[in-house]
Amino acid sequence: MPTAAIYDCEGPRLNAEEKAFFRDVDPWGFIVFARHCSSAAALRAHCDELRDCVGRADAPILIDQEGGRVARMKPPVFRAHPAPAIFGALWRLDPEKAKEATHLNALLLARMVSDAGVTVNCVPMLDAPQPDADPAVIGDRACAKHTDIITALGQEVMAGTVAGGALPVIKHMPGHGRALCDSHHELPRVSARKEDLRNVDFQPFMALKGAPMGMTAHVVYEAYDVARPATLSPVIVSDVIRREIGFDGLLFTDDLRMKALGGAFDARVRDSFAAGCDIALCCNFTLAEKKESARTLIELKDAAARRAVAAMACLQVVERPDTEPLYGRLDALLKPVMA
Repeated sequence: MPTAAIYDCEGPRLNAEEKAFFRDVDPWGFIVFARHCSSAAALRAHCDELRDCVGRADAPILIDQEGGRVARMKPPVFRAHPAPAIFGALWRLDPEKAKEATHLNALLLARMVSDAGVTVNCVPMLDAPQPDADPAVIGDRACAKHTDIITALGQEVMAGTVAGGALPVIKHMPGHGRALCDSHHELPRVSARKEDLRNVDFQPFMALKGAPMGMTAHVVYEAYDVARPATLSPVIVSDVIRREIGFDGLLFTDDLRMKALGGAFDARVRDSFAAGCDIALCCNFTLAEKKESARTLIELKDAAARRAVAAMACLQVVERPDTEPLYGRLDALLKPVMA
């Protein structure tokens, strides 16, 4: 039984100590970053090597390939894709063309990552940005400000991702759009009333609650839990994400190395499981930090194992036609908002 964790390796390829660690710990999956993506061949070789460590050819491998400023596979080696906000701009001109472009863009991103051996792209971001939110953390990563548009385009991202041969992850639950600071650097606190959160922030997640995978936010929602961020809060995970939103997919933590969280790494892992998260996302840990985090890892079993099996069952074997005509169509659709 694999452990309920996702790790990466520190360098562009695995070293002997990391291989031994992964063989011993047997994480459920892995995540890759720009340092692993010098070429499609290098990334595929790295994915093969990671899977070989755990002896599972189907071990999931994640990436954050949103387009715009959040992209691990970068030009000039890989094609640049626009930020999500571009599709919201197109919606204002033509909603139907915006939906087509969003679906096509997600499909092409999924083809890009899946052709290189990656199985999960951590999109769509369903956060609804509010006027005073920190633009550095959301900004053009959000496709729109209105929840109906976020929902409609988020649905297209999910469908396009699956059609391109990868799995989507809705994030950051239950909504990062009111954060006044960047959780990579400090802990955001949201003081909005429950009613406002339910009527705005939760709405896209409720509409797309059937997603196979989701990711938490490192944000304190004071109306529900004044002390703990969502990732570490049993109240948020059980009462809000699982019950109120109704999400029953596989739930990842956001990156547990982010500075929004305090304490030792093993405590972060332990507390995320105690809160009800299914998988601990341990990004950019040193080998020593990996070993520390592993002290409180648990096996992926029971409800979490059921959700993992159900999520991976959504991965489809897809046809892989030449993408050039698809990029041509995408460029034509986006021309009015890319000038």
